[in-house]
Amino acid sequence: MINTLTATAAPAISVQGLSRTYGSGPAAVRAADGIDIDFRRGTWTAVMGPSGSGKSTLLHCAAGLEKPDHGRVLLGDTDLTLLGDDELAALRRTRIGFVFQSFNLIGSLTAEQNVALPLRLAGRRPERGLIRDALAAVGLADRGRNKPRELSGGQQQRVAVARAMVTRPEVLFADEPTGALDTRSARAVLDLLRGTADAGQTIVMVTHDPIAAARADVVVFLRDGRIVDRLAGAGIREITDRLVALEA
Repeated sequence: MINTLTATAAPAISVQGLSRTYGSGPAAVRAADGIDIDFRRGTWTAVMGPSGSGKSTLLHCAAGLEKPDHGRVLLGDTDLTLLGDDELAALRRTRIGFVFQSFNLIGSLTAEQNVALPLRLAGRRPERGLIRDALAAVGLADRGRNKPRELSGGQQQRVAVARAMVTRPEVLFADEPTGALDTRSARAVLDLLRGTADAGQTIVMVTHDPIAAARADVVVFLRDGRIVDRLAGAGIREITDRLVALEA
């Protein structure tokens, strides 16, 4: 359910005329072709489309992981396309959270240490209570001293969510966050994301899974680097039918 108190406010992320081409000459691929989209505060948006439609390019440019060839990406009033690498790195440690399909936890660190890492990289001293609260929020209050190899895939992904959320980012980006999980673990992670969205967190998630997309408030469909459709409050069947039609 969209948080109406925040969804009517200015967008958390505004993507304007985003274009991105990889390669050159006959082999050039235009992954994003003039994309315009606002991601409203307090909403969860799922981004879907066929392979090569530009989903990951949109996500990475919106999160400041890549720079577009043309266009702007605004995080609030901050234009990400005008920032240098160091400024972008600092911004990603404070105002943006990112959850990867592959978890990207550091194997030699405990769950607590993994969660605390963004704070340390930002030059902040992690408060033990804050780290414990972050793990408790994802249902892992008793696993803080465990290393990733001692956790299940679903537990590792929940640690990754806690790590992404510990800085209280304005936007949480998720790239196929349930793609490597079994059904039960995926459901737990989606429940967690739904809870954070209901509490006012802005989430932008790329997924190929209609079950995951159906948990979002809005589903945006891409094809050939352009937004071609949008559904709000759609169920699994409607999302699946629309995706199949795009892939035909």
